[in-house]
Amino acid sequence: MLSSIKNQMIAKAITRFPSLAERFLAAYQPVRSEGVIPWSELGKPLRTCKMAVVTTAGVHHDDQQPFDMRDPDGDPSYRELDGTTIRSGFTITHDYYDHTDAERDLNIVLPLDRLDELTAEGLLDSLSVRHSASWAILTAATYRPWSKRAPRKLPASSKKTRSIWCC
Repeated sequence: MLSSIKNQMIAKAITRFPSLAERFLAAYQPVRSEGVIPWSELGKPLRTCKMAVVTTAGVHHDDQQPFDMRDPDGDPSYRELDGTTIRSGFTITHDYYDHTDAERDLNIVLPLDRLDELTAEGLLDSLSVRHSASWAILTAATYRPWSKRAPRKLPASSKKTRSIWCC
């Protein structure tokens, strides 16, 4: 409980005082990644694709189990989001960023309204009803199992479905 409060206070302080974030980032030493970066070209026009969103912002429906913020390795679970109802009842369970703005405008972390607009403009074929959410995975041990399950659960529809990842 104290750890959760501490993390929330740090996130709010860094948001309110950007110089703290700048000092943190100046001291940050990134971990070097080995191997191939997982990227694939779309290969066809976006206007022919159905889009599903994957977010690591900790968003979930009010009636779903919150993410476990106490696990030091990160909670490797994910929540399936119903795009038709998520806007009317959602919670954000994430201690590592200040989600005040995201609670006011879900599009900051789950841009469904913006994607609906792209669909209406004909720039995107359609938007899936099913989306996926987790909170930031902290270790390779928890990321690998999650990465093998969550994307495969996204719309069990045709091969034209593509995912956009929002962190």
